[in-house]
Amino acid sequence: MKLWKQLAAATALTVIAGGAMAEGLYAPNMAYRTGPFAALGIPLMNGQADYMTMLNERDGGVGGVKVDFEECETGYSTEKGVECYEKTKGNAIVTQPWSTGITLQVLPKTNVDEIPILAPGYGFSPMSEGGTFQWAYNPPASYWDGAYMILSHIAGGDMASLKGKKIAFLHLDHPFGKEPLPLLEQLAAEHGFELVAIPVGLKEMQNQSAQWLQIRRERPDNVIMWGWGAMNSAAIQEAVKTKYPMEQFYGVWWAGHDPDLAAVGDKGKGYKSISWSMPQPDSALMADIKKYVIDTGKTQTTEDQLNSVFYQRGLVMSMMLAEAIKVAQEHTGSAEIGPKDLRWGLENLNITDEKLAELGMAGMVPAFSTACNNHTGHSGAWILEWDGAKFNQASDLLQADQSVIEPLAKAKAAEYADANAPWPVTTCGG
Repeated sequence: MKLWKQLAAATALTVIAGGAMAEGLYAPNMAYRTGPFAALGIPLMNGQADYMTMLNERDGGVGGVKVDFEECETGYSTEKGVECYEKTKGNAIVTQPWSTGITLQVLPKTNVDEIPILAPGYGFSPMSEGGTFQWAYNPPASYWDGAYMILSHIAGGDMASLKGKKIAFLHLDHPFGKEPLPLLEQLAAEHGFELVAIPVGLKEMQNQSAQWLQIRRERPDNVIMWGWGAMNSAAIQEAVKTKYPMEQFYGVWWAGHDPDLAAVGDKGKGYKSISWSMPQPDSALMADIKKYVIDTGKTQTTEDQLNSVFYQRGLVMSMMLAEAIKVAQEHTGSAEIGPKDLRWGLENLNITDEKLAELGMAGMVPAFSTACNNHTGHSGAWILEWDGAKFNQASDLLQADQSVIEPLAKAKAAEYADANAPWPVTTCGG
């Protein structure tokens, strides 16, 4: 705390001596408030922006320096995302791509531009391998973590019990939707279950009659949905229409959007989604968000979003960035940091239960930490279940088996480096 006060004081002296405000910390966010994925993007972007606004209003920013959280609209288009990256990279301390497709396009640029990617809970799962992906971070859990935890819940904790089962993998035909396939195919071979991959094209998202006809024919024991935006709501409605048992229907953490289930109400009862975040409406953080952001009109958030899964997940995401900035400031002894400093902060996050309580965010995300050889943190996640009116926690904290995931991540990271040679690879200690 003493060092923290010294940082703030040093910043104040710089402002006085210079006769003007410091430039601040430029942390642009590639938003998607428009297009077919806007229904998800809006509450997520609102949560992210509101957390930074709260810090700026309550604390004068992070370490006494305000955060410029400018948005660059992509509409979830990879082409527009790359344009946003090029437009913002000059002064940015971080890149927040907000799409696995954009992340994959930006990833090779990071070694040249030396700006860290922060992709919370998305992107290329092998980014966990910090020796290969020195500038990329995807805390608190990867897509491979999520896929493993869903299967573990279906299996009741005993993966051997999946033998002989048929599992349909309904996924967006996009890099995001295909991301879990290497792990799922490996697990299907190891544990003797049949994996039926069912892609949904971007133009088919709102008309999935062909996909659900295939599901009716296949009669899978479970459906796992790797969906985004309009795809999710359409799939949930098709499941209801075809009378697929909702208790056998699971979604990734982007397929646990309250309004998608509210549209079917009681008919969606039993639907489940994995989630590394948990809404806490009565938290101290939410009281501060209301006081400094909502009540003062410094938000785009509507009242009905505040307690939703996605809005509060957006808060958690910006917390990760803010805490990485703090770690970098404390490490350098300077409140004004650059992208190389933030990289160090992202690589040395330690989000403990005590830290979460201090931030007023107890229970909003599982504890996790990062390191050179672990850019993900592998926090674990919970199962949320729809009760007809809202999502409720339906499991204890689940964990993915890293003895299964880590070798695959190392192999795929090495493949990526070979395919993109010359690619710098370092050795992490420990």
